[in-house]
Amino acid sequence: MTTALIIGGGIAGTVTAMALRKAGIDAVVYETYPTDAIDAGAFLVVAANGLEALRTIDAHEPVLKNSFPAGRVDFISNTGKRLGNRPMSRSQDGGLGSVTLKRATLARVLREEAVRRGVRVEHGKRLLAAHTSPDGRIVGSFADGGRAVGDMLIGADGIHSLVRRFIDAAAPRPRYTGQHTVCGYTRDAESPPDPDAYTMIFGKQAFFGCTTAPDGEVWWFCNAPAEEMSKAELAAVTSEQWRERLLTLFAEDNTPAADLVRATGDTIVATAAYDIISTPTWSEEAMVIVGDAAHACAPNAAQGASMAIEDGVVLAKCLRDLRTPQSAFAAYEALRRERVEKVAAAGAGMARRTAPGPVARALRDVTMPRKLDRAGNGSADWLTGYRIDWDERIDARTATRRR
Repeated sequence: MTTALIIGGGIAGTVTAMALRKAGIDAVVYETYPTDAIDAGAFLVVAANGLEALRTIDAHEPVLKNSFPAGRVDFISNTGKRLGNRPMSRSQDGGLGSVTLKRATLARVLREEAVRRGVRVEHGKRLLAAHTSPDGRIVGSFADGGRAVGDMLIGADGIHSLVRRFIDAAAPRPRYTGQHTVCGYTRDAESPPDPDAYTMIFGKQAFFGCTTAPDGEVWWFCNAPAEEMSKAELAAVTSEQWRERLLTLFAEDNTPAADLVRATGDTIVATAAYDIISTPTWSEEAMVIVGDAAHACAPNAAQGASMAIEDGVVLAKCLRDLRTPQSAFAAYEALRRERVEKVAAAGAGMARRTAPGPVARALRDVTMPRKLDRAGNGSADWLTGYRIDWDERIDARTATRRR
């Protein structure tokens, strides 16, 4: 059986491993961290397209059981004006819709499902180097002195990917988007947002979003303009300091944002937001990259996890149907590049509009209600309506035509 070495045990890595196993390809996941702890405080949306991709490999049920629905988005301006609403995803009748859950929960349930299916996950395995042996197989060397040999190596090692640099030393580095994503949780909100909905607030100085979990707890996030900080610097900022910072940003707004931040205790965490709009080279000989290693969206797009899930399923189909890793990698890139770069560019555009000036705010408040009315409740759009047909066969010509 063909064997794949997957570097990275996050969302992209575990989904790719499960999809490969469904395609008849053995996969071993090598995870740097010794435990399953990952971004314990952050939460995310798995959009309809991501859930449908998981359903393609029968891996959606654990996610549905550990999440709650996100049905619509209500938009509010900094003045408190209601700008309108739209469905969170325009999936067809019978579609799964979109869901919310903590990033750590998503990573855990996917990994548990992968292990249940027989995927081997090795922790504490930090990749140092990879090379192709004379027999054409790929050899990975790890910091603990161990080695692994396979027919291909898949880099699912995130936005700061080492595999990406192995493939192309000149590959672009992640770009700081100019904002921090701050998350918090409170059970003391006086007026929590509606369940099954996100309230999105265009603050004067920052963007704010919130939703209510089934148990009544309010989950909120803020995309706040800020200077770049290292992981260590971010970790040193206390919840109290974040709270004071955000209260300053929302002090002039007539919205619920400040009250929700004020009601939040020591559950505030933050990450620096980065993106990669385009990586010129996705593969080289027996190595390829998926997910954030190949393309990374600013969190504004709420599509990072879903894009990674789609990548893993499409790559597995290509490897199932094409004769060599090289031809499969080329088809995978042809099928995925245009879509993921469009999503990444959209996220970058949203990040740039986090805190527009007074003229742009006034124009937005006038035009957005009309745009939302025109959008209506249509069926499937290009983003959340994307579907993968597992039974469809892939060939190089089909991939090129559908690029």
